[in-house]
Amino acid sequence: MNFTEWLLFFLLIQVLHFLGTWKLYVKAGRKAWEAAIPIYNGLVLLQIIKRPKWWILLFFIPVVNLLMFPVIWIETIRTFGFFKKVDSFLVLVTLGLYIFYVNYAGDANYNPERSLKPRSELGEWVSSITFAIIAATLVHTYFMQPFTIPTSSLEKSLLVGDYLFVSKFHYGARVPSSVISLPMVHDSIPLTKLPSYLKKPQLPYTRLPGLQKIKNNDIVCFNWPADSLATMWGDNSGKFTYKPVDKKTNYVKRSVGIAGDSLEIRDGYVYLNGKKNELPSRAKIQFYYTYEAKSTINGSNFPQFLIEKERIGVYKILSEYWNNAKVQKAIKKNGNLSKISADSLYTEVAGGINPDFARRLKMESVPNKININLTAQEVLKLKKYKETVSVRKLNFNADNAIFPHIKSNNWSQDNFGPIYIPKAGVTVKLDLTSLPYYKQIIQNYENNDLAVVGSTIFINGIEATSYTFKQDYYWLMGDNRHNSLDARYWGYVPFDHVLGKPVMVWFSWNANAASFGEKLKSIRWDRMFTTVHGEGAPVSYRYYVLALLALYFGYSFYSGRKKKAKK
Repeated sequence: MNFTEWLLFFLLIQVLHFLGTWKLYVKAGRKAWEAAIPIYNGLVLLQIIKRPKWWILLFFIPVVNLLMFPVIWIETIRTFGFFKKVDSFLVLVTLGLYIFYVNYAGDANYNPERSLKPRSELGEWVSSITFAIIAATLVHTYFMQPFTIPTSSLEKSLLVGDYLFVSKFHYGARVPSSVISLPMVHDSIPLTKLPSYLKKPQLPYTRLPGLQKIKNNDIVCFNWPADSLATMWGDNSGKFTYKPVDKKTNYVKRSVGIAGDSLEIRDGYVYLNGKKNELPSRAKIQFYYTYEAKSTINGSNFPQFLIEKERIGVYKILSEYWNNAKVQKAIKKNGNLSKISADSLYTEVAGGINPDFARRLKMESVPNKININLTAQEVLKLKKYKETVSVRKLNFNADNAIFPHIKSNNWSQDNFGPIYIPKAGVTVKLDLTSLPYYKQIIQNYENNDLAVVGSTIFINGIEATSYTFKQDYYWLMGDNRHNSLDARYWGYVPFDHVLGKPVMVWFSWNANAASFGEKLKSIRWDRMFTTVHGEGAPVSYRYYVLALLALYFGYSFYSGRKKKAKK
């Protein structure tokens, strides 16, 4: 919806409000015209129902206002004598239109002395829960949101099973564009695949002022721009589905490149403006290495960390198959394999491949070799182990799935670029060579009509030889370089997709443990209430938090006992 459409919608709501309440305003000793003045009518109504005037602010906060309207509807009809449960039910199911009946029925009587205290324990409980949900929704939407780490792309800094607090105010809280949605859930209702929101109407992108800008190497929570998940709750179809920006799947990566940077990847390491990017000491880059041992690798004679680490197998394939062009084409359709070594008979490869296809090629596992995800420190440790023959870094081959999906670039996970990361207000030359890098930005992120006729580019029907970016973009990657779906595959992340900044791990356990009991045993106490950013080892503030909680509950218990004693 554009501004004009929203204005007309707002005026329609005001007309409905006037028609449905003007008699009630008169019965409360007010003037009929007071029900017709936008915003002022809300302040007057709050006076009539004996509720604080500051509540008017909550009517204009997206998502929160959806919770406030039912509260006001019920409070209004009760102020005029409609206390029955059926009345409350009818005003809710009619989305407030039941107030028309109350307004014109003739038996509505204004009761200015109505007690605001619920008439029953159940009513008091419902009232408390309602306002708790409103407060939680306000915090969740505009201040702080919980987030769970589902993958190992930021291992060492953030672990699978870390539960985070993500600050909305550091980079500026984004006003939800999905106006009608369930509070405190994302794109779908938990335990279902039903959407938690309506695609229309949509508010235009708006962001509140932030405390800081995104810096190089910040860990950032954002909405995946190339979303292909129908829901966040177990959908594995990989089928693309349209979702509003605020309902796209949540991701978390490190912002290795920011707007205005020139970025290149050499041998897996990021270079910014020609200089190697230095990560914080807390971060540990990982790559896959081919580890060769003197004997078969198993849990009985090798270090535990080696067995528990992420790993993929090493396979051998007949060299005549590997060197066959048709087989190579089929391999690329069924996986991504990289050559390790070869002799006249066999070629050793590593990577992922369709199991059925591997069996058809008669690929065999090499028992004394694995490809394992290691940090530089772990590599040194393994090299000193008595069973070790060699530890060699794996370099992946060129991959057409790599952004911007130009085959002639011959880019891979490990060798990529250089590319320019767009900055708001900067103008770049636009031609058929540069267009693939910026097509997604022009067409999808900045909502222009893009067409190419021959060698000529048209933007919004006008021939274009240059383009000026409307917002900043970022290059977001995982520290686990060979096990991270990140910007190398889907490109730039626009600022309007940024959700917030992770600031604290409040809980952590092994989310992949076999049972709940095993998960309890795996709780990482040393990670609880630790900060996400910073240098050195994470520092836990759990004892301070526990002390504050103990003081709070102790005071609440003492106050409760004191009140009971007075009665």
